[in-house]
Amino acid sequence: MTVRKSRSKTSFLMISAVAERFDIHPQTLRLYEREGLITPKRSNGNTRLYDDETLRRLEIVLTLTRDMGVNLAGVEVVLNMREQMDQMRNEMDRVLEYVRRQASERRAGVSRRHALVKIESGPLVKSEDGP
Repeated sequence: MTVRKSRSKTSFLMISAVAERFDIHPQTLRLYEREGLITPKRSNGNTRLYDDETLRRLEIVLTLTRDMGVNLAGVEVVLNMREQMDQMRNEMDRVLEYVRRQASERRAGVSRRHALVKIESGPLVKSEDGP
């Protein structure tokens, strides 16, 4: 059996199924793991188990090496840059959410009588005599 399920209903593939699926030798997968490019989970018996996230990362590695001719050191640099960009994007999202929340709270707490510009209610009418 090559597919296993954990309690969280995540499916895992064993190394032989991954090697066959991506048409690579299992030793290549072990090399990628040694180089830190992928990190499969481990079973209680220490068997490598590849989840969806690891398979997506493997696809990136294979695209860079096979299609773009990037060496393993270059792949590591690209993967690290992607991780940094994701972290920066997440941090930026948190900052933007904080700013939006603060602006909303301040807008809700401002009384019109304390506003810099007094807004009169009723229709806007331009006088003939000027402003």
